[in-house]
Amino acid sequence: MNEDKFTGKAAVYARYRFDYPAAFLEYLYTEVGFGASAAIADIGAGTGILSKQLLQRGGEVTCVEPNGDMLAAARKALAGFSKVRFVQASAENTGLENHCVHFVTAAQAFHWFDRALFKRECQRILQGNGMAVLVWNDWDTDSPITRDIAEVRAQYRENAEGSLRTREIDPAAYADFFREGRCEYRIFRNDRTEGEEALIGGCLSVSDAPKEGSQQYDAFVQALRGIFKTYSTNGVLTLPQVTRSYVSGV
Repeated sequence: MNEDKFTGKAAVYARYRFDYPAAFLEYLYTEVGFGASAAIADIGAGTGILSKQLLQRGGEVTCVEPNGDMLAAARKALAGFSKVRFVQASAENTGLENHCVHFVTAAQAFHWFDRALFKRECQRILQGNGMAVLVWNDWDTDSPITRDIAEVRAQYRENAEGSLRTREIDPAAYADFFREGRCEYRIFRNDRTEGEEALIGGCLSVSDAPKEGSQQYDAFVQALRGIFKTYSTNGVLTLPQVTRSYVSGV
């Protein structure tokens, strides 16, 4: 089970994790079929970052999240919305009704799921023509900034044995999940300009980053401060980032 990996990280996750670009939301609502009457299950919703953007555009969103800390942060962030409900459950066993949603979304989360069991659950809760959306914000690995950050993260990550989940970028890697082995793959730019504390906070929100009080925490933060000093101009730096989405029936 992976739900405990983000315990204690909800506050930093909610504050510093990136949201999703306007072009991606526009794509969902103009091409994929999202709309005001859509029923959406946001699986592995975390602190509700994508859920909030979906609610702002229209639709009813069910936030499904196994980690209690993260779900509490989502409740707080989404308290002003009426068309939202919260379910503490796993991706593989949501407890939702059969064929109750038009869309399933999984933002920064699919790589934590048991793929076969999640596929079966999606088939159960989706309506017949429903679709799944897998989406990730990714640092652009062609940038020297992000390569340096990746090296620091690898050096100081905690629980090194088996803690780091990786995922494939190639859409073909998801052939066993999507219906007929195909999906629509889109890439959106999502570059971010931010200060030193936002850079550090975003890195601390990652599941295997050192937590405050741990042996490696101070060294990790100082290494990130060094990167910021190297690449920033007038107190800000631009993190080159892309958003990758994969959409199809299941």
